[in-house]
Amino acid sequence: MAFNVQTFKTRALTSLVFVAVMLCGLLINHWTFFILFSIVHFGCWKEFKAIADKIAPEYKSISFMHHYGVVLAGWGFMLWMTNYAYAIGPLQLSEIGWYLMLLTVITLPLIEILLSHNFNLKPLFISIGGLLYISFSCGCMIDLRSEGMIFGSFFGLDMGLVLPLVLIITLWINDTMAYLVGSAVGKTPLTAISPKKTWEGTIGGIVLAVVTITAFGHLFFNADILQLAIISTLICVTGIFGDLFESGLKRKAGIKDSGNILPGHGGFLDRFDSLLFATVFVWLYVKLFL
Repeated sequence: MAFNVQTFKTRALTSLVFVAVMLCGLLINHWTFFILFSIVHFGCWKEFKAIADKIAPEYKSISFMHHYGVVLAGWGFMLWMTNYAYAIGPLQLSEIGWYLMLLTVITLPLIEILLSHNFNLKPLFISIGGLLYISFSCGCMIDLRSEGMIFGSFFGLDMGLVLPLVLIITLWINDTMAYLVGSAVGKTPLTAISPKKTWEGTIGGIVLAVVTITAFGHLFFNADILQLAIISTLICVTGIFGDLFESGLKRKAGIKDSGNILPGHGGFLDRFDSLLFATVFVWLYVKLFL
């Protein structure tokens, strides 16, 4: 993959703006964090629906209630994954999320059966797939943020931010280093699904990301080297599969980018495809082993 100066400049400028917006959402407080990932959730769903319409034309015929109800169900799951800190007066967001999920899970299948002239299970399965792909991942991210808040702060850093930041920074380093290494020495295509990616770039990105995160975390925060190495490796590897999964969806849909909100990077799914996969696996690792 030859190095393209203009492409790199465009990607770099977009990345700076993107990083600035992300940092504001991540670091100001837990509410801006929730708002940020709510925007990510709705943005990814919008693009997922457009891709689904191209892959499965029958998905275009879903009812109005199905179209918006499934997204609200997913957002309800995000609300449900919040903790005590997310409250409006006496009302907990988790309670709102529970009732929103309950309402949509019960009504959506009924609406699909009653309002569809030619009932077809395929659109319903596609929506369930979207819930697992997008909403479950965003909910896991909110849970990582919420659970970490229980431990207070360490050297002024909100502990609820540790894993989300590790996830995002690791993926950013991996993506950047894989692009640079692949541009410089990449020769062996990784897969036909994403022909621009190379084995050299992929391996280089993983190694550099894992070494950077592990060394930084240990030197500045005295974090456990083994746990950092395991988590950062898990993030990089599963992030690659997330990238390839989204590339496969785009290939089936016959499109280059999922959207155009981020020049040089595409849309929400193009930017968060790796994070959607990696978040779930880190969440599972934390729940099972930490």
